[in-house]
Parts: sequence; C-alpha cells; structure tokens
Amino acid sequence: MKKWFKTLCEDVITFISPYIKNDETWIRFTYFLSHHRSVNLKTPKRFNDKLQWLLLNYHDWSYTDMVDKYRVKPIVAKIIGENHIIPTYGAWDSFDKIDFDSLPDQFVLKCNHDSGGLVICTDKSKLDKYAARKKIMKSLKKNFYYRTREYAYKNVKPVVLAEKYMVDDTGWQLKDYKVFCFNGEPTYIEVDYDRFVGHKLNVYDLNWNFVDFYMTSKNDPNANIKKPAKFDSMIEMARKLAKGTPFVRVDFYIDQNDEIFFGEMTYTPGTGHIHFTPDDWDFKLGELLVLPEKNV
Repeated sequence: MKKWFKTLCEDVITFISPYIKNDETWIRFTYFLSHHRSVNLKTPKRFNDKLQWLLLNYHDWSYTDMVDKYRVKPIVAKIIGENHIIPTYGAWDSFDKIDFDSLPDQFVLKCNHDSGGLVICTDKSKLDKYAARKKIMKSLKKNFYYRTREYAYKNVKPVVLAEKYMVDDTGWQLKDYKVFCFNGEPTYIEVDYDRFVGHKLNVYDLNWNFVDFYMTSKNDPNANIKKPAKFDSMIEMARKLAKGTPFVRVDFYIDQNDEIFFGEMTYTPGTGHIHFTPDDWDFKLGELLVLPEKNV
C-alpha cells in the first residue's frame, strides 16, 4: 500500500471515528479493515481477539493514569524507584508554551497520550521548530479513544513533555525493551531497534533465546542483541508493575551505563491489530491470556 494512501485512510478513519458511537460496531469495523476477517468476541482464541474483548468488557479506570506518560511517572517511581524514571524538563499543553531557552542542547519532545508525537533533538540550534510544532500540535489534538476505543485514553489530558535525551552503549538511539506480561507474569521480551532507519524487532524468552516470530516489523536472527546486564532486575520491575492485570506490556530503555529506565505501560498493544508472522503466534499468545470476569 502506498504511504500516501495509507495516511489518507488513517486520516479518514480518524475523522469519522467520533461519529460512530457504538464501541462494538467501531471495533468490528476497524478489525475487519486491519485483518480482513471478523473478530471473534464470543469465544476469542487469538491474542488480537482477546485484546478486543478486553476493550469492550473489562475497564479498570486506574489505567487512565497508567497510560499517561506524564502522570504515570510518580506512580511508577513509588513502585520501582525514582532512579528508573527518565528526567522531565517540563510539560506544557501547547507547543507555543515550551520554554526552549530553559532546555539543554539535546532533548526529546513527546506527547503523553499517543505514540506518534515524538521529536528527537540532538542539537537545539538546528531544530526545525516549524516541523516540530506541526507534528506536536497535530498529536495534541488527537483523542486516542475515538480512534481505537481504548477507554483508558479517553480522559487523558494531552500535554507535550521535554525529557532527557539518552543513548545506549553503542552511542546510538535507545533500544526499546517491551516485556509482555500475562496475568501478572513476564513471558516474552520484544526488542525494538533501528527505530528510525528500517525499524526491526526481535523477540526473546526469559532465558534470552531468540523466538522466531515477529509483529508487523521484521526481525533479524543475526542481529546479536545482547541480553541486558541487569536483565533480572528489569523482569522483576515488570512483574511488580504488571501485578493484578490480565495483560500489560511494560516498556523499558537501557542507557549507555546499563541503567534501566521505565518507558510506558500498554494494555492493548497495536489496539489488537497486530499482524503476526507466522500467524499461529496470534493463537499461542492468546493461550497465555486468561480473560477476567466482565466488569462492564
């Protein structure tokens, strides 16, 4: 699919989404567009289908603070320690309110409520503020709930954060370590790397064995992604943060000093529109997710 056409489709979906009030109707519609099959909400077996079931049938309103990349920081700090929180330079409800004079030469701008509002600045004197403003302001206007029906995002107040810019032990941009936790227990680790130059992801088990499947972005068995020096500590942090949840993906970063930093909490990755290769992993992960009792 041509990039411009895909972008057009996404813009159209975003435009019409607030006008379709029934969540199940919207979920069935977007699921079919994504997977070219109907979602099974009565007896879900696939991981994707179970995520859709959770969207409709299981609401924990504490998730609103947990998915907010700004408000979640003090909550997580109390659980795993302030030293695992990425320093924040400031938070504003508009790009035009950002005090750039107070920011260091390198920093990251990100929105607290979405996955697209990200600007990496490695030299403040060369920052294209026009392009950055256009990207951030577009993200601030979005409400993820209407686009995805992820209820946790419905009442998040959008802000833009300025955070510390960090690199990993290669001197390159941070890898993203995403720990999949089923019913409170860490099980698989997705490592996203080369995010802005051909985005790949590898999956590993708790013994750091490469697991040969991928989700949307391709993997590379020869990438030689090293097991983190403080891997056990990272897994224990994920376990503490996942306690009491049917499913959550806990994301971490590891800097050049092998220090672990919390990234975010994601309760419905890909909004249940993940494309697995091979497809049977949709069922394998689905088997691990034990659905709770309905509470809606």
